[in-house]
Amino acid sequence: MFAYIKGSLEVKTTGYIVIDVNGVGYKIFMSETAIEKIGEIGEIVKVHTYLRVREDDMSLYGFNTNEELRMFELLLQVSGIGAKSAITILSNITPSSFALGVITNDVAKIKALPGIGPKTAQRIILELKDKIKTEEAISEDKSININEQVIDNEKISEATSALQVLGYSKKEIEKAIQKIDNSLSVEEIIKIGLKNLAR
Repeated sequence: MFAYIKGSLEVKTTGYIVIDVNGVGYKIFMSETAIEKIGEIGEIVKVHTYLRVREDDMSLYGFNTNEELRMFELLLQVSGIGAKSAITILSNITPSSFALGVITNDVAKIKALPGIGPKTAQRIILELKDKIKTEEAISEDKSININEQVIDNEKISEATSALQVLGYSKKEIEKAIQKIDNSLSVEEIIKIGLKNLAR
């Protein structure tokens, strides 16, 4: 319903912000990390949003980037993870680091997040990896092959998979990372890839 909300930042407090748009104040729940980065009171800000509708509640959740929104949406698909848990997770790990943890089966990284035990960490990895495979199977880009250099490089391959977790197609990723130095770490490749994809 709301792709994003842009307006004057009126309230900035623990757990949420309020943005004024033409005299209407939108209360938007955000991670603590996102709130710290959002800007100062009185500034015009733009927040990507997710409207969560329950029988007894309608709540807006906000994100500074599309990657954070994508990660939130993915987490909601995991059984046992609710909106509040997803926001807490977003406060404690970047989308690139989270995606890398899923792709590399890094249970230790995922279970280190607040409120996430070993079983939940394993479930997050299992369910989101399966989701990625499903998306790849139905993707229109499934016939597009990344160049041989990318395929042959394990770090580039891992970075590609992690970026797919965040919703980008193989074609978009290929363009974003084709000139990146292969000597960089996987997470550095992901971060640079995200910057290029945001252009």
